[in-house]
Parts: sequence; structure tokens; C-alpha cells
Amino acid sequence: MKFVSWNVNGLRAVCGKGFPEIFEAFDADFVCLQETKLQAGQIDLEFLGYQSFWNYAEKKGYSGTAIYSRISPLSVSYGIGLPEHDSEGRVITMETEEFYLVNVYVPNSQDGLRRLEYRQKWEDDFRAYLLSLAAKKGVIVCGDMNVAHQEIDLKNPSTNHLNAGFTDEERAKMSALLASGFVDSWRYQHPEEIKYSWWSYRMNARERNAGWRIDYFLVSGPGLGKADLTPRIAQTEIRNDIFGSDHCPVELVLK
Repeated sequence: MKFVSWNVNGLRAVCGKGFPEIFEAFDADFVCLQETKLQAGQIDLEFLGYQSFWNYAEKKGYSGTAIYSRISPLSVSYGIGLPEHDSEGRVITMETEEFYLVNVYVPNSQDGLRRLEYRQKWEDDFRAYLLSLAAKKGVIVCGDMNVAHQEIDLKNPSTNHLNAGFTDEERAKMSALLASGFVDSWRYQHPEEIKYSWWSYRMNARERNAGWRIDYFLVSGPGLGKADLTPRIAQTEIRNDIFGSDHCPVELVLK
């Protein structure tokens, strides 16, 4: 069972850069997108054999998530059930017989860390939401989580220490999420490998591979009992051979 997650940084823009062909080549069971930057009715993009589900931000041209699925879900929900967090189109949860799939675009703390305080509240509420799901069955969380967890996860940790995405506060919240029972599937399979999923558009960062790993697949782990999905992790990939966005797709294959 193959899962793909990709922050497309504007779905209409990436459609002009080969997205339909890239999508077909994924041959995935689930394709989760973040930062679609769409409102309802602004795009007609369907693929044979897939159902699609969309969560739009109230603000035009901002945020947004989508899931394309080959498997008909038992249920689909949007947001995490808290109005203070649910106006920006950041979360879609799809329930199947075996697991919950949660597609997330985590808020960026922004320049000057002006949204860091809100981000901390988001992190606590989102973690509580995930744990409520894991009490029922396995959980797969994917998306742009807007944090490089460890120094190995970005090219220049020392110069980025106080920047959004690599603050002590954001890293601590990711540590707390993992400590609560979730497993970073890429790092689980590749404990020492250096590979990035996002590069700034400035200063030829992608050409220089001066990147960050901020796109993840997390799965419920052994600490969550019957929800443990780690024995099913077969393959993880960071597809930095695929262009079209400032992020590249990340992949997970479950047995």
C-alpha cells in the first residue's frame, strides 16, 4: 500500500509543471497534498480510479489540503474539531478499516516568529487529536510539519537556530509528539542518512542542496499498543528527483 505526500505550493501552478503526469507515475493508493492554495470550484483535477477530498482555507489563495484515494473511506473529516484551528484548511482525516490517514499542513511560525505562540497551542491540540485517534486504531500522519527535528535534518543548523522551523520550541513539540508514541518513518529506516524535502527559492538553495527535511510520514508506534504500525513499514523515500514545487514528495509503503 503506497502513500505519497507533497506540499505543492499552489496546485494550479504545479499543474503547469507536469503534475498530472507525475501523479500518474506515483501509482499510489493515497496522494496527500498540502498548500493547494485553492477555493472550491477553482480547479477540476480528477484521476481515473481515485476519489478526492478537499479542505479549503477561508482566506483565498492560502494553505489548503487534499487527498486523492483509490480506497473508499469509511469516513472523512476536516479539521481537528476546534474552531480556533479549523479555518485554514490544514487537516483532512480519512478513516479506513485498518487505520486513520491524517494529512496535515502545520502552521509556519513565520518571520520574526510572530506566530510561534499560536503554533505551540496548535501543536498541543493536534497531538491530543492524534492520540484520540490512536486509541481506536493505527494512525498515519503525513504532510509538511514545518520543523526540522534534529540538526541532521537541515543543511545549516547553527545559522538557523532561531529561525522558524528550527527553534527550540518547535523541535521540542516534535519531540513530544514522538515521545507520545509516534514514529518518524524515514528516520526509522534511515537513522543516519541526510536528505532534504524543502529548499528556499533564494540563493540557488536546491542546486546547492542547502535544504531542510520538514515533510514527514509518522506512524503510530509500539508505545500505542494495538495501534502500532511500525512492523508494516516496508519502504520510505524522499523524492528529490521530482521538481515543480519548493518541496519534493515523500513516500511511505506499508506491507
